Amino acid sequence: MRLTGQVLIFDADDTLWENNVLFERVIDDFLGWLAHPTLDRAEIRAILDDIEAANAVAHGYGSKVFLRSLGECLERLHRRPATAEERRRIEELAVALVEHRVELIPGVSETLASLGDRHDLLLLTKGDLEEQRRKLEVSALAHHFREVHIVPEKDVEVYRRLVRQHDLTPATTWMIGNSPKSDILPARQAGMNAVFIPNDNTWVLERADLAPDDDRVLRLRRFPELLDHF
Repeated sequence: MRLTGQVLIFDADDTLWENNVLFERVIDDFLGWLAHPTLDRAEIRAILDDIEAANAVAHGYGSKVFLRSLGECLERLHRRPATAEERRRIEELAVALVEHRVELIPGVSETLASLGDRHDLLLLTKGDLEEQRRKLEVSALAHHFREVHIVPEKDVEVYRRLVRQHDLTPATTWMIGNSPKSDILPARQAGMNAVFIPNDNTWVLERADLAPDDDRVLRLRRFPELLDHF
């Protein structure tokens, strides 16, 4: 059944465009370049994950924080400050992030255009304000959304605030995203419905278990499948 007249709220990173896969490519190159004498790639990656988790809490998200995490990982492993040459090399590895390149997920632009003809679309994304604005500009998707909200974190209070700000009816509002932690669970806690579109490259820190019997979470495989339901 196709629903009409809904408010659809979209995540951006790894829902509209690929994001974490760019970070994963950098991490893969970083691990190959680092070549620690006693630790293997999986052990170094575990250390980097811990550093990233701590920095996300302390400093937020985005490429600048990510580069900081890479530098701190190098320093922890070598037990010394990074040299200017090493920092330059890390920045070279992360050039796609620094330049804010955007790779749209297949079918996103066409699907948003069709959904916008019969629904009210909002965008809710988290991360560095200027970085997210730049990615949205490069994506050429901004015109599909009535309003864009960029926040430092996406928790249940953010969703409740969005409900109040736009006078939304949670029962007819849907949050659409790839992250159980940031998109699905807090939206459900705020009383909204949710659409889970998994991305194979979702950041490990965004993963969480979803209740298999929650009938207000629609699970899809690909973004264009939204047109079969809305």
